[in-house]
Amino acid sequence: MKPFTALLGAAAGTHAADQLALATLPLTATLVLGAGPDILGLLVAAQSAAWLLVTLPAGAWADRMSRRTLLIIGLALGLAASVVAVIAAAAGITGLLGIAAFIGASGTVVYMLTSMSLLPSLVPAADLPRSNARLELARAIVSLAAPFVAGLLAQHLSPTWGYALAALGAAVALACIIALPKAAAPTGDQRPSMAAAIQAGARFVVRHELLRGISLCAIFWNFAFFALLAVWAPLALNLLKLDPASMGLAQSAYGAGLILGALVAPISSKRLPPLATLIFGPAVSVIAAALFLMAPSGNGFAFAAAGHFLVGFGPMLWLICQTTVRQLVTPAPMLGRVNATVQTAIYGVRPLGALAGGMVAAHAGLQAALLLIAVSFVLSTLVIVLSPLARLRALPQPVAA
Repeated sequence: MKPFTALLGAAAGTHAADQLALATLPLTATLVLGAGPDILGLLVAAQSAAWLLVTLPAGAWADRMSRRTLLIIGLALGLAASVVAVIAAAAGITGLLGIAAFIGASGTVVYMLTSMSLLPSLVPAADLPRSNARLELARAIVSLAAPFVAGLLAQHLSPTWGYALAALGAAVALACIIALPKAAAPTGDQRPSMAAAIQAGARFVVRHELLRGISLCAIFWNFAFFALLAVWAPLALNLLKLDPASMGLAQSAYGAGLILGALVAPISSKRLPPLATLIFGPAVSVIAAALFLMAPSGNGFAFAAAGHFLVGFGPMLWLICQTTVRQLVTPAPMLGRVNATVQTAIYGVRPLGALAGGMVAAHAGLQAALLLIAVSFVLSTLVIVLSPLARLRALPQPVAA
């Protein structure tokens, strides 16, 4: 099996396991353990906490350990988490289910950061846009299918069957990673402490003008996107007067946008300069926010579906392009820490965006919340326009270590 083919198969299995576990958690907690909204909130928080607590150490590990070994560790954690979750459901121990959620998410964090850092060593620099697009396409497809599959299993068998299927996905991913050739761990005459290594990655991102622009754009965009997620249900049900089925159908256009964006990315990377894609991604999100603002009350399905589609399509193109830029401008020995720094900033701002969107909607109304979302999308676009990324007419040359 070719190295990239193995990585692609592992990506599909890993994301399937992660998304199935994500969709199965609330079903298991509610239908099997009888958990209320307060307990459910704690379980989801335990799952998301891994992205804040594990990301920076995982980035440092990716730069000092064998990346193949680290991938195996991450997948083993995901496999173990599914087993622990089934045991928790059978024993009726809600706290153990939260521990399983944290372990599984930690494995996903380790896997994603390590695979992103490993990819440039598996494919030529010219193939990075296409390879990143194929990996994101796998993620988009399973993200769209996993909630539906988890729901079917919960309805016709048991919610815990979602964890069984997640374990199968992790096992398939593990088999693919074992097929990768072995490589020595990164070496150095002087290995800094964990804290010093993490600080070095953060300094590199802050001081690099391209990485700084990417990070700031991602921070503003994720703030807006999670504010949108927080107000989507009341917007759809109360203001747009959609029924639950129409609400879900409109939101599924986001997944369709992700998939189409991943399919178009290899073509656009060859025909358009990076600056066009990097500006288009956040700019089309501004158009999406305008569609939500203009959606007529009681008849806004088409506006909402189009808005969700654009929020998936443009940012997926942006994500693939900026990931490639990030991989090219970062020395290989620092890829793990640089990726971890960017991811931590992104995941740190997400709960702030959700909180801000909900608070503004509650105290100033849904239109005010949508205006906040639009302004944040505008700021994410301005960051790109005013940074050197707007002058990037070709992908950078790979930097030396």
